[in-house]
Amino acid sequence: MQIELLDTTLRDGEQTSGVSFSPSEKLTITKLILTELLVPRIEIASARVSSGEFESVTKICTWAKQTGNLERIEILGFIDDGISIKWVKDVGGKVINLLTKGSERHCRLQLKKTPQEHWNDIRKEVEAAYAAGLSINIYLEDWSNGIIQSQQYVYDMVESLKDLPIKRFMLPDTLGIMNPNQVFEYCKRMVTRFPELHFDFHAHNDYDLATANSFAAGLVGIKGLHCTINGLGERAGNAPMSSVITVVHDMLKMTTGVDESKINKISHIVEALSGVIVPSNKPIIGDNVFTQCAGVHADGDSKNNLYFNDLLPERFGREREYALGKTSGKANIRKNLEALGIELNEDDIKKVTQRIIELGDKKEIVTQSDLPYIVADVLKHDIQHNHVKVVNYALNLSQGLRPTATVKLEINGTEYQQSAVGDGQYDAFVKAVKRIYKDNLNRPFPLLTNYTVTIPPGGRTDALVQTNINWEFNGHLIKTRGLDADQIEAAIQATVKMLNIIENL
Repeated sequence: MQIELLDTTLRDGEQTSGVSFSPSEKLTITKLILTELLVPRIEIASARVSSGEFESVTKICTWAKQTGNLERIEILGFIDDGISIKWVKDVGGKVINLLTKGSERHCRLQLKKTPQEHWNDIRKEVEAAYAAGLSINIYLEDWSNGIIQSQQYVYDMVESLKDLPIKRFMLPDTLGIMNPNQVFEYCKRMVTRFPELHFDFHAHNDYDLATANSFAAGLVGIKGLHCTINGLGERAGNAPMSSVITVVHDMLKMTTGVDESKINKISHIVEALSGVIVPSNKPIIGDNVFTQCAGVHADGDSKNNLYFNDLLPERFGREREYALGKTSGKANIRKNLEALGIELNEDDIKKVTQRIIELGDKKEIVTQSDLPYIVADVLKHDIQHNHVKVVNYALNLSQGLRPTATVKLEINGTEYQQSAVGDGQYDAFVKAVKRIYKDNLNRPFPLLTNYTVTIPPGGRTDALVQTNINWEFNGHLIKTRGLDADQIEAAIQATVKMLNIIENL
């Protein structure tokens, strides 16, 4: 069996506070949803909103007509004596979704009309739309309150309209008040009472139940579900497309015709265009939802996929990742090394694992992009004999004053301490160390000839910093590097490595 999806990102989703798509953005999103994601229907706008909306919808309808997609484009209209019908015709539209009142309170208090008066108005509008060559669906706005508080009103309304050329009766939980038990019960009553009609269910997420409510509607024979990319929508939003298609496919065992592999790509395009950030733990599309952090999980994945479920990342155009941090084990490290094509022996993996755990105490997540830097840092500059150790240091930076550093080193078992002023914190650190070598040890100190800083690709502010420093000492060129979440600490690590090297020259 198949459930028909309607995407309303460009109509209901654009009612998200602060979200407004330009005409070109609306056309781009429409093309992506219809031709890549393969959603069968898309609601793109409300009639009569603005001249900008008129331009957007005209462009979309022109493209849709040229590409054979016009029947898939829907526009919200109103019971307004044909004004919306004319608007839809003028932009080149073919399908109108008429907004009607699905609860007696809305009918009497907002429209100030009797139910029969409202139904007569609807009948007149539907007949006019049909005569104009439009295909018609109707929303029963506030249906959830209507079916709970004025059930007979809802039944009588549908009964009075069911003989009209209405293709779909769409049942909105307009204020997001329902729970899955209620959706199951009341949608079942609608389907049972009017088995010949096509009903859609339109969920809002005020109680964070939009996906669960969509699932409940699908269970009882609702034929269409409404959703938006990333759950955009007024207040708490609508049912998220990514979650709805997955629940329909996996839990209801029904088809939608939607290409799951495109949902992540399109989600992040809409994220960029809307400015509404997708939470990192958002199911299916969040950055972290296919990332294993605990080492035991990575180990289990290597042993017959013990920690896999049906939500395989490849379904959604993604890959499983194994986070690197203080909870990582060798299995996590090995998975990431394999992905990068890096082969290490067990001893080296242990060293890299230990370094990552140390870094994880300073940086919550070490990424796969950081890994080559860590491997190089550990394996190329592994200090076997630490003749020189930093016992302690203090750096001071104050506005209007030159930075100062106090450093205590242990050299071959003896501790030395010096302070210095520099042009920067690291310069002050080096000058304090230089004083130890010149004043306390009466020994020459290497000349710093080059200093570079790099971070892994991506440019994140929390990226690991790799500091590369070249030194000249008695005719020898010494190259050292340090790796840390803090640039100064990375530079100090590189300096200590250099000091240990000159002890062996």
